[in-house]
Amino acid sequence: MRELEEKQDRLVRAARDSGLDGVLLATHHNIAWLTGGRSNRVDASREIGTARLLVTADGRRFVLGNVIEMPRLVGEVLHGLDFHPVEYPWTEDQDPAWAVSAARKVAGDGLGSDWPLPGTVPFEPRIARARALLTPFEIDRYRALGADAGRVVGDVCRALVPGQTEREIARSIGHAVAGVKARALVTLVGSDERIRQYRHPVATDATWRDVVLVAVGAERDGLIVSLSRIVATPAGAAAIEARTVKTASVFARLLDSTREGTSGAQLFEAAAAGYRDAGFSGEERLHHQGGSAGYRSREWIAHPRSQEIVQARQAFAWNPSITGTKVEDTVLLRDGQLESITSTAGWPSIRVEAQGQAIDASAVLTVDL
Repeated sequence: MRELEEKQDRLVRAARDSGLDGVLLATHHNIAWLTGGRSNRVDASREIGTARLLVTADGRRFVLGNVIEMPRLVGEVLHGLDFHPVEYPWTEDQDPAWAVSAARKVAGDGLGSDWPLPGTVPFEPRIARARALLTPFEIDRYRALGADAGRVVGDVCRALVPGQTEREIARSIGHAVAGVKARALVTLVGSDERIRQYRHPVATDATWRDVVLVAVGAERDGLIVSLSRIVATPAGAAAIEARTVKTASVFARLLDSTREGTSGAQLFEAAAAGYRDAGFSGEERLHHQGGSAGYRSREWIAHPRSQEIVQARQAFAWNPSITGTKVEDTVLLRDGQLESITSTAGWPSIRVEAQGQAIDASAVLTVDL
């Protein structure tokens, strides 16, 4: 409850500062954030569920939902969180304006929303800023998720042998991630020339011969970690080893610049300088470098015009790449200290230094033939 109260206070301040009577949450990521990982998801093809959460400017909280969903929401999903139910017929719920009308009856006319609901003020950017500073409870959940993701993705990758198809590997990753009660939101698998051709290699029926890249975004309790691992034969490893070391140097540059108060634009420039110093100027223009993580795989991405600011307690997933290779892991920044949370124990690594700390960047695992 302490986590919920702290986050509710953030929304209350945001509503008052904006002159609103309340804030409506409809998206899965915001409902997971406010409730400490509870889920509003029934139909995974939709970004919003049927229920809405309402936080009023005077500090009350409600769940708005139709007669189909309300018993489960109250009895299971939101049990113990003291959301007051506002129920309506499912036939009325077909009109998104109905939930807004119900919210106005308990809060007032001025409502902000994280989704374009009729008659509400767009409020997602302000909510995103409220989400940015991680609570101690979120840090604990993040560490646990990162450890599990690093372990199971590493286990799958260690078992890979040339001749497997990208789709077979993707299925194994999805099964392993589900085994730790998480969802694989992103599963990219690229082999050989496809890694050189595509920064986002969606899995195909291609079989890998010398090199395979596996990139995963895993979600649990709303929080998302990202990591990539590369497996290669001795010949494949030799072809990309030097580039991977250079990519790790860019990873280090980004980590070193991930400091409270730094802007996204400054972080992008740090990456660009890292590529120049590594002898690969311009690679930053071929793919985004990552950014802040949280309840979206990237809450924001570092780019030349980014005005987002690094917070004191925040997660970051950096993914620098040089054509044919990549380094990606999720780290926590906590009061000036960096902590890699998706490391795979025993995986080959490249030791880098950032902010006076030694950090292991994931290297290429060479398989015996």
